[in-house]
Amino acid sequence: MSMFTGVSIVDGDKQSSCDTSAIYAGDADSGYHLLMVRGYLRTKEELPTGESARTGLFTMGGHDWYVEYYPNGINKDCADFISLDVTLLFDDDDDPFDMVVEAKVSFSLIDQVEKQNLMYICQVRKTSTFSSSAICWGCDKFVRRDALERSSDLKGDCFTIRCDIMVVRKDSKSQDALADMNQHFSNLLQTKVGADVTFEVSGERFAAHRCVLAARSKVFMAQLFGPMKETSTVIQIKDMEATVFRALLIFIYTDIFPLREEEIMEEDEMSGVMEEGQEDKPAKDEMTLQYLQNMFVAADRFDLQRLKFICEKRLSEHIGVSSVMYTLALAEQHQCQGLKEACLKFMQVQSPSCLQQVMATNGWDHVVSTYPSVLKEIIAKIALNRCK
Repeated sequence: MSMFTGVSIVDGDKQSSCDTSAIYAGDADSGYHLLMVRGYLRTKEELPTGESARTGLFTMGGHDWYVEYYPNGINKDCADFISLDVTLLFDDDDDPFDMVVEAKVSFSLIDQVEKQNLMYICQVRKTSTFSSSAICWGCDKFVRRDALERSSDLKGDCFTIRCDIMVVRKDSKSQDALADMNQHFSNLLQTKVGADVTFEVSGERFAAHRCVLAARSKVFMAQLFGPMKETSTVIQIKDMEATVFRALLIFIYTDIFPLREEEIMEEDEMSGVMEEGQEDKPAKDEMTLQYLQNMFVAADRFDLQRLKFICEKRLSEHIGVSSVMYTLALAEQHQCQGLKEACLKFMQVQSPSCLQQVMATNGWDHVVSTYPSVLKEIIAKIALNRCK
């Protein structure tokens, strides 16, 4: 799991000064740092091409790093873009011939700092080698300034960038230990050693560890340790399938998105499930879609924002004529603007015959009766497309 290493704020109203609040992440190999730009237009005026605002140092993977923000590009070839650089700071005592660090670096725009919702655009990921002769790696053309200025990502003359760094260690023992971390937590869940809380979901019981749940979810933190914490021996979880809760626990313990129900259960023989090779593709697609929808609702219910984002992305990839309205209703109900936009864009480009099929679904009637304002947005999108 990525460690939060702190936040740096570039303030254009203070001559593009940069204040950094760093959190020591120690030897954690994977971490991220937030760079908030306030007063973006002032930073663009004050820092010409080639000049940057630099964050303070933050520690991750046992090394010190900093990020540089170039509002007018790092050189004249990218003067119309925002450029970003991440630099590894070598100590004077380091042997310049032995000190080589390999790391995966990515920059992403995020829309809500508190929820860490990564945007779909402007994400760059690369494995780079840092050494005394190559101490930095950057993205010269992170995003065009005019595109940023027209987008909703620039809110109140402010935007936020997330820099993720994952150090690739050459020490095989350390590498193996970190690779086994997810398996260790998975074993903890399966063996139930030290479990101190039990949940009952749809007639099934699940043993878990309060501290693990609370560390991953604010909802569980309040439920298990807050002023109104549950005191009963067995906590009831209503309106959720047992298979969904099982998958939710797998994600909480391993940070890995769990596969569909029949793939994550230890017993593959489930009553009512067709034998292998007999299940046709439409049925599989329907099961996958239902599973993603259930996981999306569960992630929102327990405030697991990364899981919710993964579900949102995968649901966006499974939008079809028969499912778009149900997915749209789900996005509206759970205030998921990204998924909602994906549904609206899907409908915007459909032919009249496909739109008639959409209107014939039960999902259409549900949205029209439950969320009438969404109908206006659909009509506006379609009308805009017809005018082009």
